[in-house]
Amino acid sequence: MSTRSQTATATVIRQMAEQHGVAYVRTESDRLAHHITRLAGDHVELDEVEQMLIALQRAGHVSRAELVRLQASYLREAKQ
Repeated sequence: MSTRSQTATATVIRQMAEQHGVAYVRTESDRLAHHITRLAGDHVELDEVEQMLIALQRAGHVSRAELVRLQASYLREAKQ
């Protein structure tokens, strides 16, 4: 487990996912987005915590605004 995935926000996201029984499932849209970014020369790979956050939003447990706030907090903590 990386240091990034051991932040306080990562713990909150994991607890929310467990509480709601939510798991990330890669969709066809996710696959398409991955290939588009790859072909554009970018490498974007979400880690397990970011995937859980997306799953929580897709399941309706987190609003889009909350997803952005939590991900920003998660990434900010990871830089410290």
